[in-house]
Amino acid sequence: MRVSTRGDYASRALLFLALHVDTDGPIAVRDIAQRTGLPQPYLEQILLALKGAGLVRSKRGVGGGYVLARSAEDITLSQIVSAVDGPIVAGDFGLPHENGACEHEGQCVLLAVWADVGEHMSAFLGSFTLADMVARAQGRVPASPGR
Repeated sequence: MRVSTRGDYASRALLFLALHVDTDGPIAVRDIAQRTGLPQPYLEQILLALKGAGLVRSKRGVGGGYVLARSAEDITLSQIVSAVDGPIVAGDFGLPHENGACEHEGQCVLLAVWADVGEHMSAFLGSFTLADMVARAQGRVPASPGR
């Protein structure tokens, strides 16, 4: 299982906004790109998707840019990844048939497992908020992958 580049970049951009939530006013895309090392044209597309998902707000013109639309405690990594990549799934294998009506021997058993894997991935990413990531980035909580 892999988080896409879009999911990673979206998470980095929102973590940056969360780390700078006390900044007066929105932060320009150019500044986000420079400070995070993300390519600005790609970042602009990602931020538009995040805006469409209600995770960021934007302001146009001089002094414009982006801010979080909700508090960091209310935004999870699964919401971020889903906003730019769609539903979190283990693969595009389809859904298992119901009532034992499986067209190919054993296929539905595997389809059910793949669906469970996607649900576990989504739940795991959903257990992390941007506030958790801010705490880790600031050294207030160990940044170990094992939580």
